[in-house]
Amino acid sequence: MTESARPREHADVPQAAPEPSLARQALTLPNILSILRLAGVPVFLWLLLGPEEDGWALLVLVFGALTDWLDGKLARWLDQTSRLGQLLDPAADRLYIVATLVAFLVRDIIPWWFVAALVARELIVGVALVILRRNGFAPPEVTYVGKGATFCLMYALPLLLLIQGDSLTAEILRPIAYAFTIWGGLLYLWSGALYVVQTVKAVSGRPLAHRG
Repeated sequence: MTESARPREHADVPQAAPEPSLARQALTLPNILSILRLAGVPVFLWLLLGPEEDGWALLVLVFGALTDWLDGKLARWLDQTSRLGQLLDPAADRLYIVATLVAFLVRDIIPWWFVAALVARELIVGVALVILRRNGFAPPEVTYVGKGATFCLMYALPLLLLIQGDSLTAEILRPIAYAFTIWGGLLYLWSGALYVVQTVKAVSGRPLAHRG
């Protein structure tokens, strides 16, 4: 057998670099921002439901919205995308949205049926993810509909705080806040429906990203 006809040795096959430990992943700038955003959730709830310091609560909520945009940008710019970041980022988004909805419900800022619809969506998506995992599938990738829903809601929630009262600023911002809230709610429900459709397709044997 000639040299050129021999099979390649295993050493010639490039090996994938091992994934850094969770501790090392947590020390990247994008993941530090996600962790800080998560830590802000109980602070936000206390400010809103305890002393009712809406101004400080608004600042925490704005910080959450800004870091939600910034950590993804930094992960791509610095080439620091990680598995931990892919888990932390949506977890922080969902916690902020659910926590804010519950707090706003307690404060009578939004109606109960709006909160019930979005919380039910979270529960249904959670069940879908469990079903996918038990069948050996990776979670579906975040859709543009889901990203659009998160964007709308993360800006609707601070605006809903700003329109409390009878000031001129509140009157001007009220239709904008309601528009973001309605569009965000509809897109959030739509993205949940897309997750359910993808889950049904996967379990029934249709194509979906498989763990392999």
